[in-house]
Amino acid sequence: MPSNLPRVRSALAGVALPALLLIAGCSQPAPQAPPPPVVDVVTVTAGSVPNIVELPGRIEAVRSAEVRARTDGIISRRLYQEGTDVREGAPLFQIDPRDKQAQVQQARAALQRAQAARENAAAILQRYQPLVSDRAVSALEFDNARSALRQADAGVADARAALDRAQLELGYTLVRAPISGRVGRAQVTEGALASAASATLLTTIEQMEPVYAVFTQSSAELQHLLAEARSGKVDLPTLTRVEVRLILEDGSEYGPVGHIDFADQSVNPSTGSQTLRATFANPRRALLPGQFVRGRVTAGTVGNGIAVPQRAVQINNEEARVAVVGADGIVQFRAVTLGGQTGGRWVIRTGLKAGERVIIDGWQKVQAGQKVQARTAPAAPAAK
Repeated sequence: MPSNLPRVRSALAGVALPALLLIAGCSQPAPQAPPPPVVDVVTVTAGSVPNIVELPGRIEAVRSAEVRARTDGIISRRLYQEGTDVREGAPLFQIDPRDKQAQVQQARAALQRAQAARENAAAILQRYQPLVSDRAVSALEFDNARSALRQADAGVADARAALDRAQLELGYTLVRAPISGRVGRAQVTEGALASAASATLLTTIEQMEPVYAVFTQSSAELQHLLAEARSGKVDLPTLTRVEVRLILEDGSEYGPVGHIDFADQSVNPSTGSQTLRATFANPRRALLPGQFVRGRVTAGTVGNGIAVPQRAVQINNEEARVAVVGADGIVQFRAVTLGGQTGGRWVIRTGLKAGERVIIDGWQKVQAGQKVQARTAPAAPAAK
């Protein structure tokens, strides 16, 4: 019997040790839940905000001229450097003038013949005039002499007109710039035949300062805007006071602000859209004809509109949403419809109402349905 006592003590110890550890573990306090994350919020207020309409557009030259041949001949020289600015009247091409010079000489000789014939007819009439009263010359011969002088006068006028035409044709052999602007690539080379009948295109000139930005807008949207203006929801300025800002293809904003100067009064039947045009200064030639842009048109102001800081808006796959904190501190993500950007703020067309709290900092670390601790952010400057 005494020989089994160590084994019993060892077995009891093996059972008691895990039990003691379990009891000790249960006696430790349970871990507390982390506090709600702190986020910065702004309270949405309604007020006067710009009514921004964003439209696709394309840059066009204010003036564009196609330089075409006005006489027949061989191109002998190109007198300008492609892609440079030229003044109105600057020489661009030289067409071989020798044929036209010969035509001028021929027309000048024809004029001299006509003038000589006129002098002879005038001399005959002058000799006949005293003889007709003495019946030395019949009345018929005198009438014929007067008719010959009138025909000679007409011959002189015709020859002079032919000379003027020949000189004009000779002047066309030196092709000059019809307007000032940037001249493009030459469409012909030396040795090419220029034809007046087919109006051979030689080059083009485009005036680059200022430039037009031409936009298209749905006729239905334009009518809706006009209806809101009539109802008093939108305060529209006069056409020439509507400001436009350009967004370039790389997303940057073009510096100078333009103004609408033309609105088409007809609707394109194939697209159902109307055309708007704005004028922009282009001192550095940053805008080029044919360039695609987007225009942010400030189409008046909305008297009871809503705008929030840009950093409050999350844009993913062309869908915009904001994080709204309810009265109970629970976060809700809500889709919104954006207007334009102004003064570092997004104009919200639908999805928010005055009095709601929107997260501007910290929405990246919260989820929908999560409780947060809202902290009022410093007031953002009013949109201009």
